[in-house]
Amino acid sequence: MAARIIAVAQQKGGAGKTTLAAQLAVTWAEKYRVALMDIDPQSSLTAWHHLRGENNKPLTPIHLSDVSGWRVGTELDRLKNDYDIVLIDCTPHTETETKNAMRAASMVVIPVQPSLMDVWATEPTVKFAVEQGSEARLVLNRVPPRSRLVDKVREMLKDKKLKMTKNALGNRVAFAASMMDGMGVTESERSSQAATEIRKLAKELEK
Repeated sequence: MAARIIAVAQQKGGAGKTTLAAQLAVTWAEKYRVALMDIDPQSSLTAWHHLRGENNKPLTPIHLSDVSGWRVGTELDRLKNDYDIVLIDCTPHTETETKNAMRAASMVVIPVQPSLMDVWATEPTVKFAVEQGSEARLVLNRVPPRSRLVDKVREMLKDKKLKMTKNALGNRVAFAASMMDGMGVTESERSSQAATEIRKLAKELEK
């Protein structure tokens, strides 16, 4: 069976795109064969994967392909026959690579921080994903505890008829701390609230 391809995209910087891709990959790797594709020129996901390779702990293998240009489509064709899930960390701009990735993906996951400015800045990414024929799903990220703003943002997204996940990710140090060691929170802090949140989100997106 061919792999399910999921693109992680966001034109607005600082939303946590790469962190979300890495954390989902680690979580899914517990039971699936997972491959990552880094087409973002910043190569942050590639740098994280390098740290993972240097970690002395016995971590679950996750393949990474660092490609660009015309090779994106060819590499996707190769990966989807060898893996169950392929996660693509897209460029922050609507370049050809991102367009091709979204067209190949069954879903585009878009992290958005709970602020009105972030919601407004996210709309072009959603529009671009839909134009490529992909389902766009927003994930509230870095959510502060007990904030009325979160409810307002959810209502705003609902009014704009933008699809979002039921599960959100909190503004937790554990996510960033695990990334520094090339890990995910389900490996570094398995019983933490952060690990619980990413597991719930991964399970929701599986459906």
